[in-house]
Amino acid sequence: MQLEAGSTHKSAHPGTDASQESAQATAATPQVWFDGRMVAIDSPQAPLTTHAMHYGSGVFEGIRAYATADGGAAVFRLPEHMERMRKGAELLGIDFDVDAASEAVLQTLRANGHRDAYIRPLAWLGSGTIGLDVASLSQHLMVATMATAVHLAGKATRLGVSGWRRNPASSLPPLKLCGGYVNSILAKREAKQRGFDEALFVDGDGRVVECTGANVFMVADGQVVAVSHPDALDGITRATLVELSAAQSRPVTLEELKQADEVFVCGTAAEVAPIASLDGREFGDNPVTREFQQRYADIVRGRDAAFAHWLTRV
Repeated sequence: MQLEAGSTHKSAHPGTDASQESAQATAATPQVWFDGRMVAIDSPQAPLTTHAMHYGSGVFEGIRAYATADGGAAVFRLPEHMERMRKGAELLGIDFDVDAASEAVLQTLRANGHRDAYIRPLAWLGSGTIGLDVASLSQHLMVATMATAVHLAGKATRLGVSGWRRNPASSLPPLKLCGGYVNSILAKREAKQRGFDEALFVDGDGRVVECTGANVFMVADGQVVAVSHPDALDGITRATLVELSAAQSRPVTLEELKQADEVFVCGTAAEVAPIASLDGREFGDNPVTREFQQRYADIVRGRDAAFAHWLTRV
């Protein structure tokens, strides 16, 4: 996280001068959109009393841009991501303008010359107090873009059941609140230490929840099932695949998942990632998953005109 030292800025609304400065950016110096202007990625500094640093009082999104078949670039389902971010910001009392933040995303992509990119908008609470009353804190917004894979990115994945439980929705709503992802960090670390690529959360009744950063699907007897659970993030990629496949959305037990013909996970960073094994249960060729991977790639890269409405041109 990066902040401007000593800032007293109260609004997380983007300004209007970022587009004027973006033309000055160079590929050699990555730019971030920060509180209304483009700056070099290493120029903002964070005060040690930044509230979000101590308490995780921020909200973020993971978004992807793709090089499109016509030589341009587009952001996949940008309005849906921004609306979900607005809901998280509202819970923390952070002012958030969906349209202006969306424009900040596009400005950052243009400034960095990125076509294939992972996009990280972050709104957070800064200086004012070290306590838990956040009403008087400064508010900040940044957007960074990275031409790199940050998660599973469609790769075959070895999945292990985590010893940790997912944050219950009755305690922490399943949105992209910064502090809530400590739960995912712990599960991911445990999975790696046990030799897995990713962790699967299962609740106390043996029902599948989700992975650390991806929703879960299975294929059984030709039927595609989207795992549903009240503690799981309402994934935008999940919703995309449900619409494409007319998948049944329902609760699934761990034992049922292990008996499936195919298992795959999905998310903005994960894209559509086949599960090679689950706690040692090996899966086979995964032909249905491969079909979804290709269909998803065609849509996000603008090769399927029927879904052009999901793309925001950069």
